[in-house]
Amino acid sequence: MSVVISGPPDAIRGSKVDVARLRKRAAAVLSAIGQSRSELSVALVDDPTIAELNREWRDKPRPTDVLSFSLVEGDFSDHRAGMLGDVVISVETAASQAADRRRGLDDRVARLLIHGVLHLIGHDHEGDEEARVMAAEERRLWRVIPS
Repeated sequence: MSVVISGPPDAIRGSKVDVARLRKRAAAVLSAIGQSRSELSVALVDDPTIAELNREWRDKPRPTDVLSFSLVEGDFSDHRAGMLGDVVISVETAASQAADRRRGLDDRVARLLIHGVLHLIGHDHEGDEEARVMAAEERRLWRVIPS
């Protein structure tokens, strides 16, 4: 298993994401979903970067908290070689959400990581039943990651 984490950019380094802790949590998530041999890329970015990705890939020209780019399904799934895909997390948005919820930034980023990884393996929350199933799986994974 390989978890590659890039970022956060210098402009938001003051947000203090514990990258080593996030890597351990990501490894625990991969193990818990039966993907312990898979590779995962996590990018910690700022709001302008995620807004551009959100505009380009979802036609929504605004920041969001997390985006997932799966290699499990789609045009390049035949060439993924063990790579699940990329999870992109806006540290700025996560920090704002953490403050609003009176939670720590590392925990908020970990919850966004879980959400993003579930999207990589095909979970969605468009319909009520899909949302219920995904939320239950998020809760299960939250309980298995190291604190």
